[in-house]
Amino acid sequence: MNITVSGGAEMRKSLLAGIRSRKARIAVIGLGYVGLPLALGFAARGFKTYGIDTNPVRVKKLLDGESFITDVTDAAIAGPVKKGLFVPSLDEALIGACQVAIICVPTPIKRRYTPDISFIISAVRAVTRNLAKGTLVVLESTTYPGTTEELILPELEKSGLKAGKDFFLAFSPERVDPGNASHSVTQIPKVVGGLTPACNEVTAALYGSIIKQIHLVSSPRAAEMTKLLENTFRLINIGWVNEAAMMCQAFKIDVWEAIDAAGTKPFGFMPFYPGLGVGGHCIPEDPIYLYWKAKQHGYASRFIKLSADINSAMPGYAAERIGAILKKRGKKLSGARVLVLGVTYKKDVKDLRKSPSVKLIEVLRRQGAEVSFYDPLIPFLNIDGLQMEGAAFSPRILAAQDCVAVAVDHSKVDYALVLKHARAVFDIRNVYRGKVSPKITRL
Repeated sequence: MNITVSGGAEMRKSLLAGIRSRKARIAVIGLGYVGLPLALGFAARGFKTYGIDTNPVRVKKLLDGESFITDVTDAAIAGPVKKGLFVPSLDEALIGACQVAIICVPTPIKRRYTPDISFIISAVRAVTRNLAKGTLVVLESTTYPGTTEELILPELEKSGLKAGKDFFLAFSPERVDPGNASHSVTQIPKVVGGLTPACNEVTAALYGSIIKQIHLVSSPRAAEMTKLLENTFRLINIGWVNEAAMMCQAFKIDVWEAIDAAGTKPFGFMPFYPGLGVGGHCIPEDPIYLYWKAKQHGYASRFIKLSADINSAMPGYAAERIGAILKKRGKKLSGARVLVLGVTYKKDVKDLRKSPSVKLIEVLRRQGAEVSFYDPLIPFLNIDGLQMEGAAFSPRILAAQDCVAVAVDHSKVDYALVLKHARAVFDIRNVYRGKVSPKITRL
């Protein structure tokens, strides 16, 4: 489809017509946990969608109809690829053939409390090199407020085109929840913050073609702040409930009982549950973008830093608790056999990013424990160059451990078998809710 341009109004009308007719071509830049489901969502609605990625192994897998994400099946990829509606590619020049470019690249932490937006800058430069008049550019990657207007806008305008006049620009935060089948990318309400009212209109039309509920905000920075509010809310509440768990241990109170009781209140309370901290890409890192940006404005967010520090300390605290369990049984942590059950960052999700379970293994090993792991989703681990093969899940292996730590509450684990054969169980995820046994110690 070629967009004929004779002023901003005509450009807007042409793009809207292309979106409504499904003739507009879409480039999704970055085919990870955010970009791949989004690209497939557009392809499923009949849009010719190019998936642009710099990883040749990933692109090859996708061209062969193979998924590398738990939430996406091989069939969901193979069908659109065969029909030519989804085209994975390494070629950034394909962006120039598209009327929409959506950036879905990682935004990691460079060093503690400092964001790394190099992936965003690299992707934006690729768009700039191939930017045509009438293109809608949307950033979905989570970042600090002001990124779209302060960094992306000037970079795109190096093309000689002007935002709001020659192309459209918006920020629309991703809200992917890996492993949550009830809330797929097309079911979650979409927040849109355009640079201008026309940018809002075309971006809302684009996402409205695959998502029912669109919520418009006044600017890209308002949309950027929205995503950080969501994830910082979770970081702070998880940090607080982890701190509460440590308090309850000192008070000899069952924190899980207290949470259940508080949860009976029909207003003013939302239950969060303790664990080893936070993992994945979003919760450990996104709030740090807000913390960093606030510091640039002379404001130190004590809530964010304190919560991040509490969550980061949880694997060390769990190791202390395991040491105390062993001490009661006449053993030292050094030399003890400890099996960690579950190493992914989240229940039933095959993803190790920032996994606090891996940190627990590292802490236990540093303290001299003989650590092994079992996870139904992860057969091997590489920790600081050490290759670890998952242990067999059997009565013999369980009985050989001095302590079994339930770090992740995967559905496909027989916890009754664990309790029957293990000598001691440290239940970090409350899988033995309400069960009384001298073997069980809860977080």
